[in-house]
Amino acid sequence: MTQALQLLASTDLPTDVDAGTLALTNDADPVQADLTGIHTVVLHFPAFSDGRAFSQAFLLRRRLGFTGHLCATGDVLIDQLQQMQRSGFSQAVLRADQSLAQGERQLARYPAFYQGDVQSAPRFAAPASNALTS
Repeated sequence: MTQALQLLASTDLPTDVDAGTLALTNDADPVQADLTGIHTVVLHFPAFSDGRAFSQAFLLRRRLGFTGHLCATGDVLIDQLQQMQRSGFSQAVLRADQSLAQGERQLARYPAFYQGDVQSAPRFAAPASNALTS
């Protein structure tokens, strides 16, 4: 089951960053980061067309097994939300001109995907149900 992506308005971005929060620039290698004591990793999208933070999120979840929050900031549009959720982000701070309500509708548009993602196996790899094998 895919974890729900929490949407935040740009005004909701926490300004008090504690010792358990790590902000990575989009050119940083997350494999080199020390995640000891880190509960939140903030990944930045400097432009809508720059998707390096998707790769960072995937590496943090799959290769490094990071289970804390992954927060997307920067030029975050509702068009990216489905892919952010599937890449392992748990929070997304929408750009100021983006609607939270439209973002929620976008996330509810598809309840499941055939392909696997960072949190679930592909549907074709799921065990066959008895109804299909009888």
